[in-house]
Amino acid sequence: MKILLVTDAWKPQVNGVVTTLENLVKKLSLNNEVKIIEPNSFVSVPIPFYKEIKLSLNVFKIKKIIKEFHPELIHIATEGPLGLYTRKVCLVKKLNFSTSYHTNFPLYLKKMLGIPVHLTNRFERWFHNAASITFVNTPSHKKELEEIGIKKLALWSRGIDESIFFPTPSNNNNSYYLYVGRVSKEKNLESFLSLELDKKKVVVGDGPSLKSLKKKYPEVEFLGYKFGRELAEIYSNACVKVFPSKTDTFGIVMIEANACGTPVAGYPVTGPIDVVRNGVNGFLDNDLKQAIEQAKKIDPKSCIAYSKKYSWDEVASNFISTITTANP
Repeated sequence: MKILLVTDAWKPQVNGVVTTLENLVKKLSLNNEVKIIEPNSFVSVPIPFYKEIKLSLNVFKIKKIIKEFHPELIHIATEGPLGLYTRKVCLVKKLNFSTSYHTNFPLYLKKMLGIPVHLTNRFERWFHNAASITFVNTPSHKKELEEIGIKKLALWSRGIDESIFFPTPSNNNNSYYLYVGRVSKEKNLESFLSLELDKKKVVVGDGPSLKSLKKKYPEVEFLGYKFGRELAEIYSNACVKVFPSKTDTFGIVMIEANACGTPVAGYPVTGPIDVVRNGVNGFLDNDLKQAIEQAKKIDPKSCIAYSKKYSWDEVASNFISTITTANP
């Protein structure tokens, strides 16, 4: 089967969207011909307030790519310039396409730019309701999208690469509290960094807030980006993986931490409430310090067992079966 995947988020960006799509493409390519339309093939400019993310400009060649590739399935993963123009081409050519909702843009843009939530919701309705099906990460987020009028939604979870994320025995276990992710305003990172805790705090990741946070919290160890087994070892040696974000729709880093035997602490909001079971693989509380204190009591074996239900093979299989049913 010929599958066209369109995304404004791709390497070298480091985020959950890229992780999801990379693993999806890897699995789909085993039995299908997959073509990716992504920013590196276009003239692009960085977003002024977020230089790691680039917006593609010369999107008009997408029409030619679609014509020459002649895909049987088209999936638009993001709502950026590439996604918008592909959507337009599909509607003009009467081609079916699916979309996915990875980022809570209404809350994200409200926090970053002060854009009213109802305006972004209107855009999201317009964008996604033209699709034959829209994939969404969790039941709680599906409910939220239904409430703002987005139709034809399908659940689509996330996975773990078990060849990378597994516990690493160490004499340094439980020596710090860990954050892994973008270092940016919308991640609510300061609600973690400002806490008085009994162990040091370690931050893995990069982003527009890195410089200011390093200056404000000199006692925190900032490691920058880490990948593969090095990241897995960092997870394994943490006491708790703290997830302070209130704008994420899933949070792959939570299940990666669990696979390494590390419990998760966060807020009881969309995303975490579908991934974390209090006392099983982590703890959620409106008091983040209390969540951390409760999470560190959890047996690592319980976290590892819980993580087993997340598989990239299942993610790819679910994607194909759902999209083919929606596009008979």
